Amino acid sequence: MKSLLTRSLSGIIYIALIVGCIFWGQIPFSWMAALFAALAIVEFEKITHELRQITLPTLALDIAGGIAMAFAWMFYPLLIWVFIVICRLTLQLYIKSDTPLADMAKSMMTQVYIAWPLGMMTLIGEWWNLHVVLAIFLMIWLNDTGAFVVGSLLGRHRLFERISPKKSWEGFFGGLAFNLIAAAVFGLYCNGFFNLSDSLGVWLGLGALVTIFATWGDLVESMIKRNLGIKDSGNIIPGHGGILDRIDSLLFVMPLSLLYLFLTKALLPW
Repeated sequence: MKSLLTRSLSGIIYIALIVGCIFWGQIPFSWMAALFAALAIVEFEKITHELRQITLPTLALDIAGGIAMAFAWMFYPLLIWVFIVICRLTLQLYIKSDTPLADMAKSMMTQVYIAWPLGMMTLIGEWWNLHVVLAIFLMIWLNDTGAFVVGSLLGRHRLFERISPKKSWEGFFGGLAFNLIAAAVFGLYCNGFFNLSDSLGVWLGLGALVTIFATWGDLVESMIKRNLGIKDSGNIIPGHGGILDRIDSLLFVMPLSLLYLFLTKALLPW
C-alpha cells in the first residue's frame, strides 16, 4: 500500500508539472523540456558508461546541447546547438580514451534520442499551440492506461516477448481503443479548446499514431535497459524509476506528431 501511495503521489506531481507548465506558457514549458533533457542525458550517460572526472566536460556539453535544443523554436539556440555538437566531437581529440568512437556515439545518441524529440515537442507548442501538446500527452497517458487495464485482464498473446515479456497484443489494442475514443471526443467536442483540426479523421489518425509510436518508444527503451542488464534508468521519480522511464514514449511520439501535423496541414489546409 505504501508503495502504491508513493507511486500515485509522484505520478500526480509529474502530471501536474507538465500540465502546469503547458498552461503557464511556452517559455516555462521549454524550461521544463530543458530540465527533462538534462536529467535524461545524465541518466543515459550513467547507465551506458561510468561517469568519471575526465568525462565531466563531455557530459556538460551534452547537457548544454539538450538545453539548447529545448529552445530551438527561437532559432538562435539551434545555432548554438550546432556549435555545441562540433565542440563535443572536437573535445574527444583531447580525451585519453580506449573507445573514442563509442564515446562520441553515446554523446550523439543523447542528442538524437533525447534532445531532438524534446525540441520537437516545444516546436509543436510554438508552431501550433500548447493545447495540442496537452492533447498528445493525454493520449500517451490514456494509451498507457488502456494497455495496462486491457492487458492485465485479457492479455494472452505476447507483443514482443524478446524485449518486453509483459506486453500483449490485447494491451496494444486496448490502448488503441482508448486513444481512438479520446480522439473522437477531442475532435467532436473539444476542438475549440485544442484548436487542431475540424476533421475527425485528423484526430483519429493522431490517436492511432500516438498508440503505435508510444509502444515502439517504450520497447526501444526496454531494449536498451535489457541490453545493459538494468530494470530502471534511474530512481529520480519514486515508484516510477528514472525520467527516461517516464518519457520513453514521448521521445518517439513527439517527432512523429510534428511530422504528422505538417503533412495534414499541407494535405488538408482547410
